[in-house]
Amino acid sequence: MRLAHDSHLAYCTNIHRGEDWKETFAGLERYTLEVRQQVCPADSPYAIGLRLSAKAAKELSDPTTLLQFQRWLEKHNCYVFTINGFPYGSFHDTRVKEQVYAPDWQTTERLHYTNQLFEILAQLLPSGVSGSVSTVPCSFKDFIDNSAQVDAIRKNLISCVDHIAKLSERHGCDLHLGLEPEPLGFLETTEEALNFFETIHRAAPNSDLIRQHLGINYDTCHMAIQYEEPRVSLNLLRAHDIRLSKLHLSSALKVKPTPTVQTRLADFIDTVYLHQVVARSSDGNLTRYTDLDQALDSARDQTEADEEWRIHFHVPLHTKPDGELRTTKDHLLGVLDALAEDPSMCSHLEFETYTWEVLPAAMKTPNVVSQLTAEYDWCLNALAERGLNQYSIPE
Repeated sequence: MRLAHDSHLAYCTNIHRGEDWKETFAGLERYTLEVRQQVCPADSPYAIGLRLSAKAAKELSDPTTLLQFQRWLEKHNCYVFTINGFPYGSFHDTRVKEQVYAPDWQTTERLHYTNQLFEILAQLLPSGVSGSVSTVPCSFKDFIDNSAQVDAIRKNLISCVDHIAKLSERHGCDLHLGLEPEPLGFLETTEEALNFFETIHRAAPNSDLIRQHLGINYDTCHMAIQYEEPRVSLNLLRAHDIRLSKLHLSSALKVKPTPTVQTRLADFIDTVYLHQVVARSSDGNLTRYTDLDQALDSARDQTEADEEWRIHFHVPLHTKPDGELRTTKDHLLGVLDALAEDPSMCSHLEFETYTWEVLPAAMKTPNVVSQLTAEYDWCLNALAERGLNQYSIPE
């Protein structure tokens, strides 16, 4: 939905199954319209954070199909301002794990897919609204073992930026791509992001285009897992003139891994998604585990328990900690506080708790619509406390 300071809030439709356009559109009709009815006045435009797989994007690119979708958006007073281009292929009910990063930015497949997403977005954007696409943090760390691979990543990203710039000029709009740092991604910390942008500026023929069209998709769950302080991270990105393309509003699990808690964490292991763990010892050292089951296995052999674990498991925003299982909501609130002080920092806000299907029963609401409406309520209340959620209906 359209908010104060010309900002936009949506939930990401990656929470719904959508491996082709037919299934994606069915989710919009079945769930998104019901959520819209509950959270947004009928006479206010309702924003959609669209997730498109490569297959769905190819199918939606058909001119007739795209025109039909544009008419559907107009009929229901909806608009698309952002697309999640992180998962290329299947994302539900199958093993995703580290394959969510593939194909990565070494490949022309990722380049062509992302270019196609921007071609779709440029045609869907309302006049005067900027458009963002979020993408993988270049690659997964374990996929990269030589400098030639990193050179290929930079080359493809520079090519994509050139394509985005030409589309922006042709359509008279502002389009930007956000690399999304994530635990064990090629980019996972603010420092790694700063270093990478420094190298891509040196490699690019036009640094101004990089500044305008390539930035960071700042996921508050991912950055909290790294034990980063929101103001420090945000200030560093801005001091280095790196665009904040989008803010993902999300929370991770945060626990003291006692034997009792470790038993409870077994409920969060699943065969679909990676749940990376960053453990902090009493002396402040960080240890990273690729998945939760590995962290639990390692803990059984430790003589001294870690002080804290932060776990990449997206927890619904309205979930209240129960004492043993806490969340990183404090990081999210710190980001919103910074945004309230300078709303120009970022105009794209999206929440994405895609873990709906694998949530433990105790955390689940009766259905996905009730979860989404509860998360909207939480977001709008948090924004209201900071003067950021007033509706702004365009002329």
